[in-house]
Amino acid sequence: MSEKRLIEHFNLRSKLKFNIDNGHIWLGENRMLLLHTQALSGLRDELFSSMGEARARGVLIRLGFRAGQLDAQVATQLYGAGDDYDVFKIGPELHAFEGHVKAEITQAKIDWEQGSFDGHVRMEGSWEAEAHIQQFGVGDDVRCWTLVGYASGYVSTFFRRFIVFREVECACKGDSHCLVIGKPAEEWNDDSYIDLFRTDQGQTSACDLEEQLQQLRGSRPKLEPLNRGNLVGQSSGFVKAFDLLHKACRGPINVLLLGETGVGKEVFAKWLHDNSDRAEQPFVAINCAAIPNELIEAELFGVRRGAYTGAQESRPGRFERADGGTLFLDEVGDLSPSAQVKLLRVLQSGEVERLGDNETRKVDVRLIAATNVDLEKAIADGAFRADLFYRIATYPVNIPPLRERKSDIPLLAQAMLDKYLPLYGKSINGITDGAIQAMSDYEWPGNIRELENLIERAVLLAPEGGNIEIEHLFPGKVGLSIVGAGLDSGGHLCKIDEGRMDNLYESLIDSSVDMETHLNRIYQLAVDRAGGNLTQAAKILGVTRRQVAYRVQRVNRT
Repeated sequence: MSEKRLIEHFNLRSKLKFNIDNGHIWLGENRMLLLHTQALSGLRDELFSSMGEARARGVLIRLGFRAGQLDAQVATQLYGAGDDYDVFKIGPELHAFEGHVKAEITQAKIDWEQGSFDGHVRMEGSWEAEAHIQQFGVGDDVRCWTLVGYASGYVSTFFRRFIVFREVECACKGDSHCLVIGKPAEEWNDDSYIDLFRTDQGQTSACDLEEQLQQLRGSRPKLEPLNRGNLVGQSSGFVKAFDLLHKACRGPINVLLLGETGVGKEVFAKWLHDNSDRAEQPFVAINCAAIPNELIEAELFGVRRGAYTGAQESRPGRFERADGGTLFLDEVGDLSPSAQVKLLRVLQSGEVERLGDNETRKVDVRLIAATNVDLEKAIADGAFRADLFYRIATYPVNIPPLRERKSDIPLLAQAMLDKYLPLYGKSINGITDGAIQAMSDYEWPGNIRELENLIERAVLLAPEGGNIEIEHLFPGKVGLSIVGAGLDSGGHLCKIDEGRMDNLYESLIDSSVDMETHLNRIYQLAVDRAGGNLTQAAKILGVTRRQVAYRVQRVNRT
């Protein structure tokens, strides 16, 4: 199949989007960059001059290796469950599509079952060879390190086995083209070369040098970063809230956590307890809104046997159970007026009296309260006691909603992914750039709780060994797809002409052909373009494979 036909077959042009308004270039759900080769060449030269040839080669190989891994994932996303070799062949075309080199697999012995590969790839027009020759001229050694790394990363990802390529012919040493040979790493019998693909552990890092210099100067080393536990974030709003929380953790002061539903107030409260001098004592939590008004007082303060119908035995309330530790009152703004009075008395006296009992019991409890209610407005409306407010709001901490900490979304999503992958026994490569962008564009009315629910569902929906994509996070939701200008069949940048599209729709309406016939024809054209592959046709149309199969079966029956 020719390069042009292969690119059309894989529908690469339709996957490339330029969103100039946002400064984004997308290939499928992967964010790309358009860079000057001269700038990359300058960086390449800087690496060699500052790091030495051996280490610079390793960095360039590993850079290419990672790019190859990512393009292997792109190939799988674009073509899904097609023929193994067809999907595999998209790698050279992707590399050419991205402007690196024109590559052709000239020889390949492949055993998919055994994960065995022995192949030759001929390369022409290598940007890396051109950059090296312009700077240093023709020499006597091979120099296309990123291309070697790319081929190794791409093939290794497909075979799930460490396949290493080595350049044996190169334009940098006067050959007419570049040629790389790939086979399993253990078959090369060259540990020094294989080590280039691994992160160099043998050299002293900049951090190690800094530590040594500090010791020589007698200066104090840098403090270890504060352990934030399950609290994840780097945004300014999160850091401000966490800094306030950290300052309060060593004292007995009552803390009021403010924020919308789902921002993670209980996680903040638990961190505060775990990092206080009460960490070894109980942490007791109660959601005041989840318990009926007639029962909330018994839950908080305890009950004496016979105090009311059903009270068959005496039992302690949450205050007594939290004695010596921390009591977390969530949704404190929903407390009934009578419960507010009794809570105020406990906070003032440090004594609790069970329902139906005259005996008072001393309790030593640190209170952390939380609410999504505007308590000052509730006070003005007569729904909340002002004196209780001043008791619990000694130290307010406002936790920002997720829509105000968009930069934390990738960190939070990864932390949640790390949590749920072991629970469901799945292996997933990660989250696509497009999915991260869609999450950043979303407003998150349910905040972090909603994000966690979406990540858990996406772990279930995403394919084993694949990536979490937009459709796994937001199935059926419109307005969250990748948008931008694309390429026409001639390779020119073009933007969708909405007026032209309206004219097309109007002509369809004005035609005498019914909608069912139009749909049948569109589906059939997509299947033809995909060479009969229903999975690829579904990707072209943006629908499920089942929808395509159903439509094709209906057409065949008529």
